[in-house]
Amino acid sequence: MDWQQILTNVAGEIIAPTTAAYALAAIGLNVHFGMTGLLNFGQAGFMLLGAYGYAIASIAGWPVWAAVLVALACAVVFALILGIPTLKLRGDYLAIVTIAAAEIIRMIGRSTSMTEVTGGNAGLAGDGFKGSFQELSPLPDGNFAIGPWSYSMNLSNSWWVRIVGWALVALACFLVWRWMNSPWGRVLKGIREDEDAVRSLGKNVYAYKMQALVLGGAIGAIAGIVYALPRAVQPDSMGRPMTFYVWTILLLGGAATVFGPVLGSILLWTTLMLVKTVLRDVIPATVLRSEQIEMLGWVLVGVTLMLLVIFRPQGILGDRKELAIDVR
Repeated sequence: MDWQQILTNVAGEIIAPTTAAYALAAIGLNVHFGMTGLLNFGQAGFMLLGAYGYAIASIAGWPVWAAVLVALACAVVFALILGIPTLKLRGDYLAIVTIAAAEIIRMIGRSTSMTEVTGGNAGLAGDGFKGSFQELSPLPDGNFAIGPWSYSMNLSNSWWVRIVGWALVALACFLVWRWMNSPWGRVLKGIREDEDAVRSLGKNVYAYKMQALVLGGAIGAIAGIVYALPRAVQPDSMGRPMTFYVWTILLLGGAATVFGPVLGSILLWTTLMLVKTVLRDVIPATVLRSEQIEMLGWVLVGVTLMLLVIFRPQGILGDRKELAIDVR
C-alpha cells in the first residue's frame, strides 16, 4: 500500500474545487438554518439554477460578470417564488416544500422540452461556458506543482478555479461573520430561537426570513457555478443527494458557526477519499467491485456521522447552547 500516494490524494481534496463548492453551499445553508432556523432541503435547487444561469449566459456570449449576475438573479427569483407562499410554514412542512421545489427545478432542467436551453438529460458541456472564465486568469499557461500536487494553471481542474473558489469561500465566511455580529443577524438568531417573541417586539419576521432565504440562496448559486466550472452542468448531479451532502457538511462542522461549513466540507471529502482509497487497496476486486467499494465508503462515513450526531450533535465547532440542542 502506497501511503505517500494515498495521503497526497487525500490532502489534494483539501484544496479541491468540489470541496470549495460544497463549503460555499453549506455557508448559504448556514444562513438559512444556522442563523434563521429555516429547514431548507432545497439548496441543490439554488446551486443548479446558479450553474444553469451562468452557463447559459456564458454560452450566449455574455461576459463573466454578467453571467454571474444572471445566476444570482435566478437564485433571487427562485427564493422569492419559493418564499412568498411558504415562509409562514414551520419545521418539517417547510422542509417538504423546499425539497419538492428543488426536484421541480431538476426535472425542468432534464426535460426534453428544454433541451435547446438546458441540454436536457445530458446537460451543458463544460467547453461551452468555461472559456470566458479561463480568459480572465492572470496565470500563465501550462502546469504548476506545489509539493506533490500538480495541476493545470488555467484549464478545467486548475489552480485558477481553486484560487477563485477558495477566495469566494473566504469572502462568504467574512460576510457571515459580519452578519452574525450585526443587529440584523441578532434578529435572525432571535427568529431561530422564538419567532413569536421577535414578532411581539414589532419586527417583521416574514421580511427577515425572506432576506435570509435570498442571501443564502445567492451564496448557493455561486456554489453551483464553482461546482460546474471543473466539469459540466448536469441536472442529475445536483439532485437530492447533493442537498443531503450539504446538510451533512453543515452539521459535521457545526451550524451557526463561521468556519463550521468549511471544516465540515474538508473533513467529509478528505475522509471519504481516504476510506475509498484504502478499501480499494485492501479489498480485492474479486470480493467487491469498484462501485461497491464506493458505496461501502459512503456507508462507513455515514456510520461515523451517526456517531457524531449521537455524541456531539452540535458538530465539531458548534456550541450546544447556541442552538439549544436537546438530545434526550
